[in-house]
Amino acid sequence: MAKVFIVDEQPMYRQGIRAALARMPDVEIAGDATLDDAVLIPIDSLMPDVVILGSDVAFAESVRLCKAIKQRAPSVSILILSPDAQQDDHVYEAIKAQASAFLGRNASADELSRAIVRCANGEHPINETLTTRPRVAEQILQQFHELSRQKETESFMSPLTPKEMEVLRYMAEGFLNKQIADKLDVTEQTIKNHITSILRKLNANARTQAVVIAIKKGLVVLNRD
Repeated sequence: MAKVFIVDEQPMYRQGIRAALARMPDVEIAGDATLDDAVLIPIDSLMPDVVILGSDVAFAESVRLCKAIKQRAPSVSILILSPDAQQDDHVYEAIKAQASAFLGRNASADELSRAIVRCANGEHPINETLTTRPRVAEQILQQFHELSRQKETESFMSPLTPKEMEVLRYMAEGFLNKQIADKLDVTEQTIKNHITSILRKLNANARTQAVVIAIKKGLVVLNRD
């Protein structure tokens, strides 16, 4: 069952989404809130699988909050609802913010439910827009080209969250996923999600490589006693 949290500036719109999702047997509504920084607190505590993030006019605010949520909770999937789904710039900004899905605010209940299920399963349906939006694809490619031209790509390494740092320290001490999960009193899947995010942020292909990079960066200090 997918746990969903709804964020939108309009209470009536949130109620409409609630009503639509209530008919879905595989969706649990964790809560809803308006579009501001206060929403980060319940998301931190509830840890939903999917956050629906929408705004009637303040699309830039949706993107900013998307980035903030992904920074604090990388395993949470974000589904952004745009006031104008035809704008390529909106798709581009949503992809950069690491949103998993992108729909217009006029999307049908079926479209919304399908996107939620896919996001909860770890898919990124937003990537499919690249095949139908050549301008967006070109923007993404250009961004990659600019990054590849940098001499110090390490400067683009995303900072780790406090929880990821804790997991990383246990990794460096040789703890297995289940042992780390027991230490932090969370599920093993949650630890796997944290490790996936750590590998991505450190540009590492394996946990051993991630630990080596972390030591070189000074993120982890080995106890030599």
